[in-house]
Amino acid sequence: MTDPAAGPAAVERIRSDSPWEDEIGFARAVAVGDRVLVAGTMPLAGGVVHGEGDPYLQTRTAFTNALAALERFGLGADSVIRTRMYITHARDVEDVGRAHREIFGSVRPVATLVVVSGFVDSRVLVEVEIEAFRPVGPAKESV
Repeated sequence: MTDPAAGPAAVERIRSDSPWEDEIGFARAVAVGDRVLVAGTMPLAGGVVHGEGDPYLQTRTAFTNALAALERFGLGADSVIRTRMYITHARDVEDVGRAHREIFGSVRPVATLVVVSGFVDSRVLVEVEIEAFRPVGPAKESV
């Protein structure tokens, strides 16, 4: 956590090539203090839905895209402390879970998996969010 006595923390925002960032008015990722939050990320590659009809591949692509945003802050999968996965079909839980486990199995972030009615693009089966921890300032010794 940041020290409140140090004043307000700077907020850093990054953008991606998502067409919805300008249309809706959001950033791909925001860092403040020791947290980096990555917005809902779909399985788009080059503006095209990647892995159409394949929840496993869509999950891998969406997390790859979200992790690319983290990399811009110098962080990787090992910094992830929370994931959220939104899927359109309960039948896809196993495939989505397998992709998550392959990426984060050794990290073990807290995770939420929710079935939703749909996304902006009906070909999308999965959307993900991640939250990461980044150390700021000198490490404090615990007592």
